[in-house]
Amino acid sequence: MGGLGAPLKRHLLSRPSGVDPSGRQRYLSGDHPLPQTHPSLHKQPMADQGSGGSRLPLALPSASQGCSSGGGGSSVGNSGHPPPPRNLQGLLQMAITAGSEEPDPPPEPMSEERRQWLQEAMSAAFRGQQEEVEQMKNCLRVLSQPTPSLAAEADLAADQQEREGALELLADLCENMDNAADFCQLSGMHLLVGRYLEAGPAGLRWRAAQLIGTCSQNVAAIQEQVLGLGALRKLLRLLDRDACDLVRVKALFAISCLVREQEAGLLQFLRLDGFSVLMRAMQQQVQKLKVKSAFLLQNLLVGHPEHKGTLCSMGMVQQLVALIRTEHSPFHEHVLGALCSLVTDFPQGVRECREPELGLEELLRHRCRLLQQHEEYQEELEFCEKLLQTCFSSPTDDSMDR
Repeated sequence: MGGLGAPLKRHLLSRPSGVDPSGRQRYLSGDHPLPQTHPSLHKQPMADQGSGGSRLPLALPSASQGCSSGGGGSSVGNSGHPPPPRNLQGLLQMAITAGSEEPDPPPEPMSEERRQWLQEAMSAAFRGQQEEVEQMKNCLRVLSQPTPSLAAEADLAADQQEREGALELLADLCENMDNAADFCQLSGMHLLVGRYLEAGPAGLRWRAAQLIGTCSQNVAAIQEQVLGLGALRKLLRLLDRDACDLVRVKALFAISCLVREQEAGLLQFLRLDGFSVLMRAMQQQVQKLKVKSAFLLQNLLVGHPEHKGTLCSMGMVQQLVALIRTEHSPFHEHVLGALCSLVTDFPQGVRECREPELGLEELLRHRCRLLQQHEEYQEELEFCEKLLQTCFSSPTDDSMDR
């Protein structure tokens, strides 16, 4: 990320190595309240240090190893046909062999070695999830502590560093959706929204916003909880007013995770005048903020064309054209994409683009001539050509309305 300097350090907390965060069975041990005092946070030990940190055997034993080699096939009646199945396993075997001319031999019994491997694999999956839940609890213990008020500057810096480390580890762990759900059940989201989104240090604010977005991505239940806590209003305020550019970028990320493909989130966004906040973000000097704001606007227009009228009434067409007239940058591709989405199948938007005082047709033709010799701007060129075709090739407004 452009706004970050040196890479983030896991100076206090870390995920146990050798644990794959995906596909793991869920484990939650959050039934007990968190203690009021927290122990020193440290790296969790591996379950099996002797194997270099690997939890599972290096290879799955062959199904034939250690298996009985006796020739006990299924008995056949006098008619030459196998007897009807008497259980589900027999029915499955019959289904597998029904279409083959030569039925496969019956499955061999599982060897003790193979059975033990599977048991160890299942135990390791449960053990890894349990360790990650414990790490989340330790992080929440750190974040739940009161901020020292009368402390030396060095102590305050160390305290902030510890809290930032906890938020970073939580963001890493909560990329796993099971961990994100467990984090919310441990009341972690209440702590983030109520205390850290508006914390004093910017390093805590942007990490809190990032964690909210990470947990909320594509998980409706978590999105609903976050929206119910009033997080969207605070995030929009951070995007609109925060002095730290990184806080604003992370707030936009969290907003995007709460309103895309989330009807309740989009309705809150509209009530809170979110489109105006998005437009102001596109007018800032922070390139990443401008690009991501325009991309979110385009996404919302494509997914929710019913709001095009609201945007036109806000003067969105005029403001997007004004942005296109600024000094050329890669950001213009996303602005043109948003304008294309706004006018597609929407006659009111087309009529506004045709207003003579905008001078949009001349601007688009001039931009096409500039871009034709630059392959890296091919998508921007295509947007310009589409706008020319949509807005300035129809003979009359009446025929367009029909």
